[in-house]
Amino acid sequence: MSASLLRRGLELLEPPGRAKVLPELQRGRTGPRAAGAARRRKRAPEPGRNKATVKGRVVKSAIEEYHKKKPVNHLRENLQYMLKGRLVADKAVAEQILAQNRGRKSKDQPPEKTEKKKPKGTVFTEEDFRKFEREYFGVP
Repeated sequence: MSASLLRRGLELLEPPGRAKVLPELQRGRTGPRAAGAARRRKRAPEPGRNKATVKGRVVKSAIEEYHKKKPVNHLRENLQYMLKGRLVADKAVAEQILAQNRGRKSKDQPPEKTEKKKPKGTVFTEEDFRKFEREYFGVP
């Protein structure tokens, strides 16, 4: 809400017998053009050099700029840092870190490892098979 709307609202709420604000307490603005003039006064040109001219500008070398912005290879330093500490993490900790870095989607999850069931030994003995063979096929 602007200040002028707020002032008008307060004037409406004032009791009718009360006098308006004294003229010396009011601001020095009168008329609709006063606000525009204040804005123009704020935007007065500042003294200083004209940026459209080239005078006084230092020419930068393109080669120097290229060398400044050239990417630096930190591979050797990083390898030395990594090889300096030979602390090997526990396998459980490594698995936990890898699990945290994996995505949550099912395609990001590794396939579950199912333990292969070892075939159980047979209940029948070789003698039982021979006996069944004699009874079923009639082989003596």
